[in-house]
Amino acid sequence: MSTGPKGSGHSHGHHHGHDHQHDDEFDRGLSRDLPVFARRRMIRLLAGASMVPLVAACSSDGSDSGSASDPASSAPSSSGTTGTDCEVIPSETEGPYPGDGSNGPNVLEESGVVRRDITKSFGSSKGVAEGIPLTITLTVVDQSSGCDAPKKGAAVYLWQCDREGRYSLYSDGVTDENYLRGVQETDDEGRLTFTSVFPGCYPGRWPHLHFEVYDSLADATATKNIAVTSQLAFPKDVCDTVYATDGYGDSGQNLGELSLETDMIFSDGYDQQLATMEGSTDKGYTATLTVPV
Repeated sequence: MSTGPKGSGHSHGHHHGHDHQHDDEFDRGLSRDLPVFARRRMIRLLAGASMVPLVAACSSDGSDSGSASDPASSAPSSSGTTGTDCEVIPSETEGPYPGDGSNGPNVLEESGVVRRDITKSFGSSKGVAEGIPLTITLTVVDQSSGCDAPKKGAAVYLWQCDREGRYSLYSDGVTDENYLRGVQETDDEGRLTFTSVFPGCYPGRWPHLHFEVYDSLADATATKNIAVTSQLAFPKDVCDTVYATDGYGDSGQNLGELSLETDMIFSDGYDQQLATMEGSTDKGYTATLTVPV
């Protein structure tokens, strides 16, 4: 059974149009990610030091709102904050498996990508992702309004690995599949929902999912004008429970070697990205997160 990609192969930022990388480049692991991560940390540290007066008013980058090692300085709510505490959700790398045309295939051009249920492949592909049921509900709000105004008509492209840690379109065994990828438009309350499965944990990365926020559905399906690219993190207690069930292979072992505080993406602050969870392995889980943009 595949344990999925080694590391997430992140190069920070969203770069469209670069050459498609071969599979061996995806498997270089953490060694090639760490220099990028170190630069990312330094940039944020320097930015934080030079903009201290502005942060107190209304930071534009949630990663500077507090330290994972100092919970008292961080906003504990993962459902979003209001007023002067309202911050744009941290921008993160899309990783090497976006499927948005920036690194090989572009699933956003395919008819059928706009859908709520992302457990099945669409088009000529017929694969189904197995695992503990997961409902993902995101609420997109306008940061400039103090996070009070919902972003009606915005769109989110969401993608994640399967329970074996594989990304459709890229990983061995599922290159012909396009499951666990989809686009949804927000309703009048800024809310949208995906039906999925709980992702596995592959070596080197804390369990997560990726998403891109667009101002409109038209922008999303044209892959232009991305408002923000970020990631959602799952709480450890739920991960432990899910990974004790059949079918998740080495996920439990992989999780035991990781923490949110040392993950290359979430170590600089994850309060705004940690999902609120409800449910059970029998009935499935619901993950909710407010996304200020």
